[in-house]
Amino acid sequence: MIEVFITVNYKDRSYQTNVIVNKNMTLENINRLAEEQVKKQWNL
Repeated sequence: MIEVFITVNYKDRSYQTNVIVNKNMTLENINRLAEEQVKKQWNL
């Protein structure tokens, strides 16, 4: 497992977040996880 820092655009704003993923995970899946994480955080 590794920690990846990624920037996600959500509602016309940029958010930097980190996700913990498997080393063999694709960038597409990492982006999806990061976006889901940001959406959960800001849809309270």
